[in-house]
Formats: sequence, C-alpha cells, structure tokens
Amino acid sequence: ILANFWEILLFFLDFFPFQVKELVLDNCRSFEGKIEGLTDEFEELEFLSTINVGLTSVANLPKLNKLKKLELSDNRISGGLEVLAEKCPNLTHLNLSGNKIKDLGTIEPL
Repeated sequence: ILANFWEILLFFLDFFPFQVKELVLDNCRSFEGKIEGLTDEFEELEFLSTINVGLTSVANLPKLNKLKKLELSDNRISGGLEVLAEKCPNLTHLNLSGNKIKDLGTIEPL
C-alpha cells in the first residue's frame, strides 16, 4: 500500500510540480531501490525527505537547483553520492545516517 501511496502522491503532484517547495515521502517504499517519479519539473523544491524508503541509489535524482535540504537516512545507500554535487548545487544539509556507507571517501566528492 505504501508504494502505491508514493505513486499516487507523485501522480497528483505532477499537475503542479513547480509549486512544491517541500516533499516528504518518509516510509513510502521504493520498488527498485531508487527515487521514482520525481522530475526536474519540481524546480522550486527546497526540502526532500525520503527516510526509510529502501533507497539503494540516488543516481536517477533529477536536477534540483533549489534543493537545500535532503534527508536520506535509514536507507540502503552505500555509494554513488557524487551525483548530488552536480544535481543539487545548493544543497546545504544532507542526512545519510543509517545507510550502508563504509568509507568516508564515498562522501568526499560532496
């Protein structure tokens, strides 16, 4: 049900993505371990929370120029974070607690 909630929520937000400044998808399970349905049309997005959604990758995160705060805690991410520097150039807060990061070199590009 929660995965369906994620899809339904993003479907309805698709009508006005340019107006969304904050998006909380905590506990909404991702089917494939990646962020689904989020596009660069969310151009005003400043805060995104995906706590405990089962993410293993942020590779398909769209370019979000205004994103300042990204909550990724309690997922299964172990690497591939270098894309955040390019896709979220104004990011000032990143929470990665509770992930599978074993080496600080993983976050060095940030």
